[in-house]
Amino acid sequence: MATQPNFSSRHRLLPGLLLFCSLFLQAYFGAAQTPIGWGWAKNNVNGAVFRKNSVVSHGQDQYTAYYDSTGHVTLAKRRLPAGPWQVQRTPYQGNVKDAHNVISLMVDGAGFVHLSFDHHNNPLRYCRSKAPRSLELTELLPMTGNQEQKVSYPEFHRFPNGDLLFMYRDGGSGNGNLVLNRYRSQTQQWTRLHDVLIDGEGQHNAYWQACIDLKGNIHLSWVWRESPNVASNHDMAYARSTDGGQTWQKSTGAAYRLPITEATAEYAARIPQNSELINQTAITTDAAGAPYIATYWRPAGTQVPHYQLIYLAGKQWKTAQVGQRTTPFSLSGVGTKKIPISRPQLLVATQQGKTAAYLLFRDAERQDRASVLQCADLRKNHWAAADLTTNSVGNWEPSYDTERWKNAGVLNLFVQRTGQGDGETLEDLRAQPVYILEWKPGQPVRPVVIGAAGVPGRLRGRQLRPPLPGAPDPPGHAGLGAHRRGNRPGPLCNLRQALGL
Repeated sequence: MATQPNFSSRHRLLPGLLLFCSLFLQAYFGAAQTPIGWGWAKNNVNGAVFRKNSVVSHGQDQYTAYYDSTGHVTLAKRRLPAGPWQVQRTPYQGNVKDAHNVISLMVDGAGFVHLSFDHHNNPLRYCRSKAPRSLELTELLPMTGNQEQKVSYPEFHRFPNGDLLFMYRDGGSGNGNLVLNRYRSQTQQWTRLHDVLIDGEGQHNAYWQACIDLKGNIHLSWVWRESPNVASNHDMAYARSTDGGQTWQKSTGAAYRLPITEATAEYAARIPQNSELINQTAITTDAAGAPYIATYWRPAGTQVPHYQLIYLAGKQWKTAQVGQRTTPFSLSGVGTKKIPISRPQLLVATQQGKTAAYLLFRDAERQDRASVLQCADLRKNHWAAADLTTNSVGNWEPSYDTERWKNAGVLNLFVQRTGQGDGETLEDLRAQPVYILEWKPGQPVRPVVIGAAGVPGRLRGRQLRPPLPGAPDPPGHAGLGAHRRGNRPGPLCNLRQALGL
């Protein structure tokens, strides 16, 4: 009689074998991540740097938003630090074929989620949650009802008391003005701060970046553009407000006469046209409220654009090159460009009398991975690069949870591989998984795998198969991997699925 195989010993060995294999794979390919859902990827509308915000936290809740594979605005929420994601597709859709038409969101002090989306010189599209901490949204709402027909680049910022600042461009590229609104959580009403804070005088417009520091002061910097051609960007101007946006001053404390114009602006750096100066980058502050601006341009005498840090040292503006690139490129033309480097984001931390900085970026010279340049002491200006992902993120640009960084010193970075054709054309790229990556400066940088492309063969697993082109995500889905513990599934779970166990 044939003997029956004894599986008991093999079963006892299986857990150890799975653990060994998973640790080997993570060591070789990087740490695995669980995606929240599938995001539109034919252009960079989900990954643009000027999303304020793409991900944001309030208390122990963290929220993110993205366009799914059919262009629906999708909201997600989890409990920090690593709870499962609850995902809600909204009834709203955007013109995802235009990479300008990003989603921006913020949470006010009472816990209401505010959302603005789908703008490029078109009427305001704004809504908020029906209740605190809810993912159910209201119908589209006006803010003030004035100057809301030609909106571009909407962004939210939160004051320390929970009120919100809303900024947008009224008008077109090369001929637009900066408008400011304020939302008061106690009254749940928007009011107009300025119809025109920065005036292009019908000849040019400001492309800005802004932040609110820990004291509630608003910091604003911008480049001027003379026409829709990006090559006409020039100079870096600066202003701040210490009273919630009512009045504005220069870094010296001298008051601005409003609106600010090209002739009256304070300039942190003078940069001529045709310098490959990019628009809409990053500004932040240190603990004392001193401003730091990150951007890139091509210095005189070279053909290679470099990342640059502009900062206020005492009463003097200084500029320092960040890193050393070797590949030349040129900016020119209109529309969203396909550029070999991303626009940067900037984080600053002050500890023991030293100011450290972290510049987040993506560069073809580093195989288009999400990366960080770190400087432990800005007085020495020594920068070291490290990758945050093991594989390419396409044309992605960094955006992060500004509020968690302020409150906890933790970086939560929105990451999704995206395509981008030149001049608003599309790439033939299927929907890609959306992630929130986490890193705390001071800890080792361990690059992570993102997307199915980062894991070979069968190890991609069922959970990483994208929907068919044009197919919606499952109705009422709870997010990819939402049943697991947070956005970092146990390694055995991933390997069992991959091996069909």
